[in-house]
Amino acid sequence: VAAECMEKIFLPTMHAMNAEGRTFKGCLFFGLMITPKGPRVIEYNCRFGDPETQVVLPLLESDLFTIMRATTNETLDQVEVKFADAASCCVILASGGYPEHYEKGKEITGLVNGQVPGSDVVVYHAGTAEKDGKLVTSGGRVLGVSATAPTLEKALEKAYAASEQIHFDKLHKR
Repeated sequence: VAAECMEKIFLPTMHAMNAEGRTFKGCLFFGLMITPKGPRVIEYNCRFGDPETQVVLPLLESDLFTIMRATTNETLDQVEVKFADAASCCVILASGGYPEHYEKGKEITGLVNGQVPGSDVVVYHAGTAEKDGKLVTSGGRVLGVSATAPTLEKALEKAYAASEQIHFDKLHKR
């Protein structure tokens, strides 16, 4: 699938942008859907979006600032961009009804200082707020529970195990 995406989507996109004089400096994210007819592009993002960034950056072993500076200075070919030989995933804890209508203000439990106690996952707060000294939901995508492990199966196990410790009314996982 990776080779097919490179051949049919990534490289043709870059060649077309270059042919049109649309040079790009930055991180271009390809939102894909894998279908029975092969991979299809859903969207292009040119930002560090979430939850995509929440799974890519934990694997980055090179210095991000050095990479960004080299991208801006057009010297990226002189910088080693290295990723860990591991896997990462992010389980989104969303409000019931998301992305359509969802209620806000549901109390969130199971976190201490915003994280899952005794776990090495990272919990990113996307749609949370503090109300009367309690953590509550304030958006559709409430939390991103990100885990890294040697394999995708192990990363998924860690993220889902940690997400089981977190609770709020009408929570659903994506």
